[in-house]
Amino acid sequence: MHHARFITFEGGEGAGKTTQIRLLAERLRQMAPDARREVVVTREPGGTPLAEKLRAVILSGGARQLGPLGEALLFSAARIDHIDRIIGPALRRGAFVLCDRFADSTLAYQGAKGGVDAGLLKAMEKVALGALAPDLTFILDLPPEMGLERARRRRGADEADRFEGEDLSFHAQLRERFLAIAEAEPQRCRVIAAAMPPEKVAAQIWRAVDEKFLGRSAEARQWA
Repeated sequence: MHHARFITFEGGEGAGKTTQIRLLAERLRQMAPDARREVVVTREPGGTPLAEKLRAVILSGGARQLGPLGEALLFSAARIDHIDRIIGPALRRGAFVLCDRFADSTLAYQGAKGGVDAGLLKAMEKVALGALAPDLTFILDLPPEMGLERARRRRGADEADRFEGEDLSFHAQLRERFLAIAEAEPQRCRVIAAAMPPEKVAAQIWRAVDEKFLGRSAEARQWA
């Protein structure tokens, strides 16, 4: 796993994670046209057939009756399968793995919605992840009003999913929880102002990836 890199993207609804993962994946692949650097893009909940089924249940609201703790358990079950079948094997191959949401989302969403004890969520995380942890996490931050409007435009006439349909106070609390995670783990997390145009967000993300993994200073990038 010497060259493997695990990068996760977090944030509230409409933060632009999917767009930024796509842009970063394209840039990483352009740097390795001979395919020596594999780039794997995945998401949570999801990534495997079983996890995608659990995703459909959760986002449709089918697990609401289980309560926040029950939902958190479903997320953990999906995550274990995802790690075993997708993330773990890719990292062992030495790939860059880019994941749309990971364990931080469970801490933020289930904590914000139901006040599930943080210690319990951390214990569940330890069971699901084992020794695995992201090398770098981008938290795409923007006001919840803006994110919800973006999400509404994206889905069009479709109904809001389980979490998009929560009230504004939930999304404001969710934002606070993501920022608290970033503050607690500054070596891993980078907060990016996601209200900027996508190309500027992508530039900040690339700068962080370049510095952390490719080892180039700002001066070196200037002359590259």
